[in-house]
Amino acid sequence: MKTAALDLAKVDFDCAEHGGTPYAPRYGDLYHARAGALEQARHVYLAGNGLPSRWQGRRRFVVLETGFGLGNNFLATWAAWRADPARSEQLVFVSIEKHPLSQVDLQRALLNHAHADLSAQLLAQWPVLTPDLHTLEFDGGQVRLLLALGDVALWRNELVATVDAFYLDGFAPARNAVMWDERLCKALARMAAPGATAATWSVARELRDGLSAAGYAVARAPGFGSKRDMCCARFPGEGEAARRLPPPLGRAPVAHARTALVIGAGLAGAAAARALVREGLQVTVLERREAPALETSGNLAGLFHGVLHPNDGAHAQLLRAAALRTQQLLAPTLAQARVPGEAQGLLRGLSPGAEASLAALAAARHLGLPSEFIQVLGAEAASDLAGLPLPDAQCLYAGAGWVSPPALVREWLTLPAVTLRCHSAVAQLQAVDGSGWQALDAQDQVIAQADVVVLASAHDTPRLLQGHTDVALWPLQRRRGQVTQVPASVAEATGLPRPRLPLASGGYLIALPDALGGGVLCGATSQACDEDTAVRADDHRHNLRQIDALIGVHTEWRDEAVAALQGKVGWRLATDDRLPVVGAVPLCMAQMAGLRRLDQPRHVPRVAGLYVMTALGSRGLTWAALLGEALAACVSGAPVPLSASVLDAVDPARFVARVARRP
Repeated sequence: MKTAALDLAKVDFDCAEHGGTPYAPRYGDLYHARAGALEQARHVYLAGNGLPSRWQGRRRFVVLETGFGLGNNFLATWAAWRADPARSEQLVFVSIEKHPLSQVDLQRALLNHAHADLSAQLLAQWPVLTPDLHTLEFDGGQVRLLLALGDVALWRNELVATVDAFYLDGFAPARNAVMWDERLCKALARMAAPGATAATWSVARELRDGLSAAGYAVARAPGFGSKRDMCCARFPGEGEAARRLPPPLGRAPVAHARTALVIGAGLAGAAAARALVREGLQVTVLERREAPALETSGNLAGLFHGVLHPNDGAHAQLLRAAALRTQQLLAPTLAQARVPGEAQGLLRGLSPGAEASLAALAAARHLGLPSEFIQVLGAEAASDLAGLPLPDAQCLYAGAGWVSPPALVREWLTLPAVTLRCHSAVAQLQAVDGSGWQALDAQDQVIAQADVVVLASAHDTPRLLQGHTDVALWPLQRRRGQVTQVPASVAEATGLPRPRLPLASGGYLIALPDALGGGVLCGATSQACDEDTAVRADDHRHNLRQIDALIGVHTEWRDEAVAALQGKVGWRLATDDRLPVVGAVPLCMAQMAGLRRLDQPRHVPRVAGLYVMTALGSRGLTWAALLGEALAACVSGAPVPLSASVLDAVDPARFVARVARRP
């Protein structure tokens, strides 16, 4: 997805000419009718879409709004959902906003709001304003707001969702034509569930014609306030003639999935289990070892943070969105000290010289990334934050930090709907007609059975995929890594400093709390074709040299000091494009002979009920939570919290598409 810097809203709250109704000078239009924002929301958008009756008794109800504005339509919908005893189990509200309000302006807009408790919760969760899809959760996750920040022209084909009701709300068509044009109407039809409805205050001819051309039945209804009429529309339901394409094969959820097996109890498996539970599934996690997180996910500490890249491709977009989601999810956990870690910021070093700082500044400004996400600091300012002299300028990732992976894995695996079964090595997977999947042991005995299976077993995943897909097409790389823990006594004796914030650039340096043994953790090596399980002194020295590069000093380490160091060896799985592999497993190529359109991952047919979440590489802590939610959305049919372009970039079918595109 092409991203662009956000241009925040400019709101005139005191325009006497408009009776104090919030006004947008950029568009020469009001944010809502003078007769009242909530009243307009109830009349036009709720009643116009047959709500609340249409969501009653449903597992999930999805609304898509084309202009979040001041948030009143969302707040009115949330309040109506709360007040309805027959409401759906879950309300998902997806909203696109090109000009989001700053938190200060939003606070002013929501001052003395009729739904004060709800508006306060919205304000408290208002995200860092980056051009991403942000997830906000309320009422214990039963209400979910997905905010797509950026131009509707960019987002209309990037949302992966099946929508029950559309709120068409933009400034007047004459002033903001892209919010009402035929291309948007076609995009809405692509996302429409059978029988979906749409409503808006506008009755502009271009809108009505666009909806009709996209397959909607369009009608007028009594308008609100000074508007005589409004527009309501309905998409054909099940069994009715409809002008629509079938959903992409790679995005089709498993109908009525209620149970899931997750193979592997590391970070990927725990994140997948947590997200599947969030979508209402009962999850059994099978782990071959005697406890969870005993392999690479067992490192004492690990980092989570975004990146800065001037082209802002899929890798950078995913890392930024994932880092922000991880920060958001970890905030209460860290505040309650349930898991060791900190999210007070992270310093990532730049190359020596002024050119690197200027380039980083230019990239951050070009992308419009706010200081709440990233700041470019000179060496002196960065040194003050780190509490030790640093040789070069740094990027401060303000909400980033570190966390203990094994503690986080245990936290996610203790959810009530998760059953962890250790000493459960899976020898093979077997599809059962009409009954999902079975996991078998080495004696061909059934260990467990469920509607869907998620393989999150790192380097063991390719073995379990044999016979189900052409896993040989996947360019997976297994790399050995060793981390080094410098005990507090050794660090003190050698004068090794403890930074106030984690440092990263090639290597990393984390000051460990007493609960994790004190001292510091550094790393990590990365070696291909190396199966040595021993902790090696040479690898310790490599990690110590990386510390020297981070802090700009050279420390002589005697053999006896190196011998006192502790370490852990593990193997990471990664791909040649440095992106993880997440989604439904594609069919074998032989089963797709003769099919066209395989050059796009979203159109590749899949093995029903078989999913994968693997190859998280060295970024597992950053990626895991958001990717788990994306995978669970693909399983359950919930709106996916990633853009379609980023989802394609991590899809296992991308390897099939590469083959299909070859001349």
